[in-house]
Amino acid sequence: MNVTTARLMLASLTVLSLLSGRTQAEVPLNKLTESESRSGWELLFDGKSFDGWRNYKKEGVSDGWKVVDGAMVREGKGAGDIITDRKYKAFELLLEYNISPAGNSGVMFHVTEENDRPWQSGPEIQVQDNVEGHDPQKAGWLYQLYKPQPPSWAADQSEKIDATRPAGQWNQLYVRIAGDNCEVVMNGVRYYTFKLGSADWDKRVAASKFAAYDTFGNAGSGHICLQDHNDLVSYRNVKIRELGEDGSVPQPIDGKLELTSKLAFPELKWEDWQAVDEAGNLRPMRIVELADAGDGSGRLFAVSQQGGIWIFENRADVKEAKLFYDRRGKVKDWKSRGANEEGLLGLAPHPDFKNNGHVYIYYTHPTEKKSVISRITVSEDDPNRAAADSETVIMEIDQPFQNHNGGSMEFGPDGYLYIGLGDGGYRNDPHAAGQDLSKILGKILRIDVDKADGDRKYGIPADNPFVEHKGSLGEIYAYGLRNPWRIAFDSKTGDLWCGDVGQELWEEVDLITKGGNYGWSMREGSYPFGNTAVESPNPPIGPVWEYDHRIGRSITGGRVYRSDRLPELEGKYLYADYVTGCVWALDYDQEAGRVRKNLQIFGGDVPVLAFGEDANGEVYYLTQSARGECIYRFESAEK
Repeated sequence: MNVTTARLMLASLTVLSLLSGRTQAEVPLNKLTESESRSGWELLFDGKSFDGWRNYKKEGVSDGWKVVDGAMVREGKGAGDIITDRKYKAFELLLEYNISPAGNSGVMFHVTEENDRPWQSGPEIQVQDNVEGHDPQKAGWLYQLYKPQPPSWAADQSEKIDATRPAGQWNQLYVRIAGDNCEVVMNGVRYYTFKLGSADWDKRVAASKFAAYDTFGNAGSGHICLQDHNDLVSYRNVKIRELGEDGSVPQPIDGKLELTSKLAFPELKWEDWQAVDEAGNLRPMRIVELADAGDGSGRLFAVSQQGGIWIFENRADVKEAKLFYDRRGKVKDWKSRGANEEGLLGLAPHPDFKNNGHVYIYYTHPTEKKSVISRITVSEDDPNRAAADSETVIMEIDQPFQNHNGGSMEFGPDGYLYIGLGDGGYRNDPHAAGQDLSKILGKILRIDVDKADGDRKYGIPADNPFVEHKGSLGEIYAYGLRNPWRIAFDSKTGDLWCGDVGQELWEEVDLITKGGNYGWSMREGSYPFGNTAVESPNPPIGPVWEYDHRIGRSITGGRVYRSDRLPELEGKYLYADYVTGCVWALDYDQEAGRVRKNLQIFGGDVPVLAFGEDANGEVYYLTQSARGECIYRFESAEK
């Protein structure tokens, strides 16, 4: 096939993508994203030349390989396998491939050159057309060794996994090769993990054709190879990141802030709370929301995931938090099996709380698979108590699984209530909720709690973006979210920020706009996900920031700092990763649409559950503690 034909095939990709309702990932072609460049990724292909590549056992690249429209294209006979000039030991590889109908190729690693063929030393990850392919081992399989399998916790272990897209469309392949663990991810879906040299590895190799080669998979380092299998294939966005001996990677930061943490209310005791329950079980305080009452009193609401809501004065020497409302035992127990994302998850005082006493809460039903949004009202006799019989259910939302409940709520500057909902849970968005405007999950909702409409105890604002869109739910304000944890309005600008928890590879920060589509489950962050063709009224909006799963695995969305106490934090979005315990400050230039700086506050070991804010724009971070010491603020290291 000649270069002209190859170019036509590549051009047809765009047409196919548009017709299928897909939008290409907003990753710059053959360039690093800002996050990638900060965290150690390097380009293996510049989109213009074969610098850094050569044919196996040769000095240059044959004429059978061409650079066409920013892709390496194997288009001629006798092209031969090509390898990197450099050898790599422990690394991550990220690339996109486009295979022709019935085509076949492969990506090999740890290739050495003492054999006749690269595959005699380097294990091969299949790249082929899964529909008309002539090999029963599909794209993404480690040839003759490993195939996609459900995670150990999956209910259906017989599930067949295939996330590849048809011939003529781009697929993204992620490969991690390291001493502790290796993995292969296709279009954002993890296929399998393995360990080189393990008993399982040796057993599989011994049963394969590779048993005849002593060098197979044993080199410990080697070249990366792209295979010529006599078929048209294209590669682009080829990136690599070498890993440290301990598997570490650079933090995606531009510097560090000299800040420490301080317990914000060191003398605070929680009314009617004990760290050990009646059965002798440890029940740590787990604060997931901190919100100003908004009535000029300076009081703060604090929400425990177990179901308690406390209120206290915003003073450093405050002694007691009063139990404002108690739903403990009446929400799903977050410590029960598989329920760590359930419980009492959100609270939002009404903007006119001073006069109407209304507070809105979000929790998981204790026995039924649903989330509940309800209103409680302050007691007429005690401003620090809610009336025991005041709960009114506003909305109930069916939940197919236990995770991805979202639950963050905020009243916007417009007086409407915004609610963050996850996609319903499990993995891979099995109900395809993210892009479906007829489904309530995977969305940011916007409702009017001051108006009832028929059987509904809330109204739908007339200017909600999909009110007039046939087949869509009017409550939807934005969509394409996987598990928003959490959402927050900038108290100065009114911008709505969201931290959306990813699946296998990417965590993201989004600026939510009216009618915005944030990609899930077509995309995870800026990158392609899965192979299900969907139609959407709006193209996906890329995140303002993202980081990969070597940096962190569960983003805790934060808040924009608006206090004048720490000038170095002013206007920066503070966020964290719960798994790694890192905390950062994001300096984002909204006019330019780019990050000025991502600054490290803490480099690890601070598992932040959520962030809170008081009336002065001071931002607090919230944790779990068996001593009840859950609310911290940032301090200058110089103090």
